[in-house]
Amino acid sequence: MRRNRGMAVWLLMAVAAGGCGRRTRPVVGVVPKGANHIFWQTVHAGAVKAAQEYGLEIEWNAPTLEIDSGRQIAIVESMINRRLAGIVLAPVDRKALVGVVERAAREGIPVAIFDSGIDTRKRITYVATDNPEGGRMAARRLGAILNGRGKVGIIGFMPGSASTMEREQGFQEEMARSFPGIRIVGLQFGMADRAKAMAVTENLLTAHPDLAGLFADNESSSVGAVQALKSRGARQVRLVAFDASEQLVADLEAGWIDSLIVQNPFKMGYESTRAVALYLSGRTPPDHVDSGVRLVRKEDLGKAEVRELLFPDLARYLGGGVK
Repeated sequence: MRRNRGMAVWLLMAVAAGGCGRRTRPVVGVVPKGANHIFWQTVHAGAVKAAQEYGLEIEWNAPTLEIDSGRQIAIVESMINRRLAGIVLAPVDRKALVGVVERAAREGIPVAIFDSGIDTRKRITYVATDNPEGGRMAARRLGAILNGRGKVGIIGFMPGSASTMEREQGFQEEMARSFPGIRIVGLQFGMADRAKAMAVTENLLTAHPDLAGLFADNESSSVGAVQALKSRGARQVRLVAFDASEQLVADLEAGWIDSLIVQNPFKMGYESTRAVALYLSGRTPPDHVDSGVRLVRKEDLGKAEVRELLFPDLARYLGGGVK
């Protein structure tokens, strides 16, 4: 069956080339949760690298808001209707996107899932951070620097997002197991809005003047949380933040952030797009790829491998599209 699938794709490509004497490259849609954050731009660069290596074209499209599952569904439906060769998707919601992913599978369009899980097996691969371990890593760091005592809060992303819910669960479980003297006093959601993340962090600080630590589990929540700490001059509150950007790294250097839990979005984009290429050629991609997660402290910033992880060469793949 895999041989027949690969032959069918080859024939479609040959027919599409028509009489012009050149091959037409299959188009793969890449649909992240959003496009504004550096995380998603890095995913885009990884997807472009895989496309260049495997002879694909990338169609990049994303909702304006990272919480807009309806818009993401519409984007994927359009790609299915136009018979794209494959789709690479980071689902906004693990349940809401099931129907459209299963429709793509019924119509013979392979879907690779990355970053955040989905409640269906009708996909060819899942490429993601070990999110529970990322949460546990944050708990171990925060528990250690607080000497196992005090109140902490969590600034999350949104209910229904599989990746961040797994981080929150991993954080809570590790805290309960390893640091019983630490009490989690609140889980608030920033809803992909830095201003809202700042506001809910300030609410936690007001409700708990003796708050000792914070865990922010995504980029927008991390930015909002550190802005709240700056606005109050609350350097005594230790923050472990998830994801990285130039500003978050600067805040790490300045001491507003204790440490960053860093993913590898370039690898996510590369491996999920590569999986579609493998499938189209008749090969079977791996069912799951762990894209990696690492704790970065201020003293790690001079290491070459950390600098490459934090500051990938996006212009090499995205050109003038890099913001």
